[in-house]
Amino acid sequence: MEFSKILVPVGGTKSDEGAIDLACDLVKKGKRTIVAVHVIPVDRSLPLDAEIEAEMARAEAMLSKVEEQVKKRGCTVETDILQAREVGPAIINVAREHQADLIIISLTYKRQFGEFCLGEVAPYVLKNAPCRVLLDHQMDREL
Repeated sequence: MEFSKILVPVGGTKSDEGAIDLACDLVKKGKRTIVAVHVIPVDRSLPLDAEIEAEMARAEAMLSKVEEQVKKRGCTVETDILQAREVGPAIINVAREHQADLIIISLTYKRQFGEFCLGEVAPYVLKNAPCRVLLDHQMDREL
């Protein structure tokens, strides 16, 4: 399979690097692109366009690292920072907007009520994605 545009949502976790490396492995050089996006959730008590300076600075630093990582691998990258009420729908909108062929979601081992948990974003993306979705379960478990 060949992918021309892979969307990788990043959240500033250790697993982001592995997902970006995987995306670089899956795209070949040329007219193929990795789209890295960070979604800043905005509380409903704030306007959607509220300036959240600390979060914006964190997101810009995070995406700068992603750009360096991708460029070292010889791939093309586009980055974006969004503010949204919910992360899942924002990821789906970006996938549609960029006509992504694949979404790679990195997951770390999480527990909820003593059981492994995917969280809220991954199931939403799996249910609503306009393209293939690959879950990259990182093995650095903290039990």
